[in-house]
Amino acid sequence: MRAVADAVGVKGPSLYKRIPDRAALLRIVAEGVTADLERTLAIAAGSGDPGKNIRSTVLAYRAFVHANPNGYRLLFADLPAESLPDPGRLASLGGPLVDATRQIAGEPAALEAARTVVAWAHGFVTMELVGAFRLEGDLDTAFGFGIEAILDGIGRSKAR
Repeated sequence: MRAVADAVGVKGPSLYKRIPDRAALLRIVAEGVTADLERTLAIAAGSGDPGKNIRSTVLAYRAFVHANPNGYRLLFADLPAESLPDPGRLASLGGPLVDATRQIAGEPAALEAARTVVAWAHGFVTMELVGAFRLEGDLDTAFGFGIEAILDGIGRSKAR
């Protein structure tokens, strides 16, 4: 808390008048990151074309994570619930993605398809953040390949 007070140019006691403890501070930061991510994804998902929306959403998501790695990590940190953003708000981030997958895969598979996209994108960017991709090759190309492979699979799931 002292480091935060110093960084924002106030004395520690002044900060405590507004933010009671570390948990509250972490939650405020996480809520801000969530709001920023929500705006980013909403802009990306506005084309009206479901495939394009999924592509642009996951690309915007990846760019957001790279621009905000510590904030992103905070959203998934193993912290007490009072330190994390509202779980309902985090869940609502997926709304536009579920809508897009519903248009491609159909109603019965929409949620599963959206979860697949999110799990893949989260796993990919998390591995990028920790430098886990050690083989040769371009990660932008790999990310694009993954998007297209998932879209292909989602499209085929409707036919089943």
